[in-house]
Amino acid sequence: MVKDELTYQIIGCAMKVHNTLGNGFQEVIYQRCLAIELERAGIDFGREVEQKIFYDGLEVGTRRADFVVAHRVVVELKALTALEDVHIAQAKNYVAAYNFEIGLLLNFGAKSLEYKRIFNDKKHPGNPKIR
Repeated sequence: MVKDELTYQIIGCAMKVHNTLGNGFQEVIYQRCLAIELERAGIDFGREVEQKIFYDGLEVGTRRADFVVAHRVVVELKALTALEDVHIAQAKNYVAAYNFEIGLLLNFGAKSLEYKRIFNDKKHPGNPKIR
């Protein structure tokens, strides 16, 4: 499996934040720190980016993505003791609803940074959905 260079860089920035702060802070603190690290790394991103949600081709609402990186990776942050299946399903739904090829779910609340790469079924047919 070929690793996506951009998600690798994002995860590296997240690891730096987690190694510096550790766990135990609110999600918004990690979000602000990750923005600093992404900027320092020269990575193009938007924070709290409003995304349209579609149902059967019709716009049904909006939701803000924690980060959209380089207009191609949606990043969802958590600050939980552990990720659960519901969090992975939520991130997977966001990737599909926003029509991105790939997403990252980052959890800063555990003792070590947890991360999952999530792929859009429609854009990656036949590939595993989570790595």
